[in-house]
Amino acid sequence: MTGSGPERLLEVAEAAIGAGGADDAEALVYRQAGGLTRFASSRIHQSAWREDLSVRVRVVVDGNRVGTATVHSADPGAVRATARRAAEVARTMPPDPGYPGMPGPAAYPEAGRHDPATAAADPATRAGLVAGVIRRLPDGVAAAGACETRELEIALANTRGVRAAGATTAASFSILADAGSGTGWAEGTEPALADLDVAALGERAARKAVDSREPRELAPGTYPVVLEPNAASVLVQWLGWLGFGAKAYDEGRSFLVGRLGQRVCSPLVTIVDDATAADTIGVGFDFEGVPKRPVTLIDRGVAASLVYDFRAATGHGVEPTGHGLPAPSAEGALPMHLAMLPGQIPQADLVAGLERGLLVTRFHYTNLVNLMDTTITGMTRDGTFWVEDGRVVGAVRNLRFTQSILDALSSVRAVGAETEMAAEDGYGAARAPALAIDRFAFSSATTF
Repeated sequence: MTGSGPERLLEVAEAAIGAGGADDAEALVYRQAGGLTRFASSRIHQSAWREDLSVRVRVVVDGNRVGTATVHSADPGAVRATARRAAEVARTMPPDPGYPGMPGPAAYPEAGRHDPATAAADPATRAGLVAGVIRRLPDGVAAAGACETRELEIALANTRGVRAAGATTAASFSILADAGSGTGWAEGTEPALADLDVAALGERAARKAVDSREPRELAPGTYPVVLEPNAASVLVQWLGWLGFGAKAYDEGRSFLVGRLGQRVCSPLVTIVDDATAADTIGVGFDFEGVPKRPVTLIDRGVAASLVYDFRAATGHGVEPTGHGLPAPSAEGALPMHLAMLPGQIPQADLVAGLERGLLVTRFHYTNLVNLMDTTITGMTRDGTFWVEDGRVVGAVRNLRFTQSILDALSSVRAVGAETEMAAEDGYGAARAPALAIDRFAFSSATTF
């Protein structure tokens, strides 16, 4: 079904819910397609295409027995058989006394962006971009990385009258430049391939690699830092995982328990979730067919709001915010379009304002240490520099950090004016500016 179009997928969803024999029925049709061009040692070594279409049917019988079934086919017969199988599963399930029903019809906002050129990008297009970057590398620098273009089409229908369909695209380019004893990294993600300045990304990574040669050792400790946007976005994404959802809050497994309405970080920090922003990637409804609404999660340092799926919103007597995952969901709602709002200070001036401290390009292999105090650990990577009197004076060996995100964001001294979007382990994507932070804890050193 290459190039199906979301309206065609909506027809598939309607066929699924038309099977009958259910109190409620819902069909979520999800198509992903995209190309990937990888390179290493300054040579392209892989060009791949992948495409998948899934139809997930949720059926309710006897008022509150819920079953689901999924098929990876748009064949009408297979879809109807999947709906019947979901009903069979539902009849074997125990009653769900908290079943909230399903959402009804709604108007959906414009969200994300679907760029036809990105959806149609072929291997030659991606290879040409990669080749152009490689040609401009300085002598003694090799590179590895990837150029990827993706299209998402999604449709949802239910027996309560929901009919939702949308499409979005994304393009990303990442490059690891290797100058022998130094490496440098750059990455960009945008809704459209034409919005990616791959030449600038390549030049940035190569410059960092050259500047990272012969790094010196630095003792672990707590230092002032400037985190570039890629590193800052990791902090934002981890906060998204750690407890803005109403279900997590209700179950006492959110870092926001006891903190809503209180100041949790610097007044310079505002974090929003907004699928309707022009520079994000997404559609105007969630996986339950609820319209997505912009939500301010942290408002000038104050923990302001949670996000709600349909079940949690019904239980709380509030409107859902459009952050539901495919139901029934053990996780509940999650913010998937996070952004920290930028400040007024150019990123270069953040470094110029640093008397003594570290400039960090990105974090690598971050993991959770303590959910309730938002402590994570990970390593700096591919461009860690020592700054004195506002000037980068040399590279340092990478350091492992063990740091509470909220403590770090409470120590934000300044926020950069430019933002970049980055993804961590495939979870959504967050847009963030560079951050100047007065205290950041590095717990151990590395040998590279």
